[in-house]
Amino acid sequence: MELVTFLLEFLKDPLTVIQALIQEYDNLIYFILFMVVFVETGFVIMPLLPGDSMLFAIGVIAATTGQLSMTIIIPLLIVAALLGDNLNYFVGHKFGELIKEKKKILFLKKEYITQTEHFFEKNGGKAVIMARFVPIVRTIAPFVAGAGSMQYYRYIFYCITGAIIWVTSITFLGYFLGQVPWVKANFEKVVLSIIIISVLPIVIKLFKKKKATEV
Repeated sequence: MELVTFLLEFLKDPLTVIQALIQEYDNLIYFILFMVVFVETGFVIMPLLPGDSMLFAIGVIAATTGQLSMTIIIPLLIVAALLGDNLNYFVGHKFGELIKEKKKILFLKKEYITQTEHFFEKNGGKAVIMARFVPIVRTIAPFVAGAGSMQYYRYIFYCITGAIIWVTSITFLGYFLGQVPWVKANFEKVVLSIIIISVLPIVIKLFKKKKATEV
């Protein structure tokens, strides 16, 4: 229960949690943040970890307190995202056929792989980059890419591009906006806004799917 409480608090207010971790663990915070990104992107069963909001909070802390170095944290988290994605891809490549045969293992269904394959076919490699900015999807997409028909040489190019864009854009957004007094005073609202914007594509897709079935 303590772990669940911690994760919920981390999702709700990553800024406060990271600052508390810095106070307790000092420079080990870099390893902790590395592992959070690695686990979120590398373990398909762990999609509910703070991604976008955590990167934003890291940028805010770097700008306002200097307790985190942007020159260290950005390349470190890019590497974490790439290692996580590649682990997820190869696990998917190994066990994807098993899921297709069983139709469902845990929350992974055969139809998820099929739908994501169609999404990749429709949007090309940019789908890998797009998925990076959507919570839960960024955890499942590498697994499905490995389980589906996307070749690794094609996947890795967009994987690297997506990791660089994702980490740098959101962290620097936090870095520059974190110096704005209103953002510092209303950080929880900012985090909530980031979460809403991130999951909006999923909500829109589900709404369209529901409307289509009603017609």
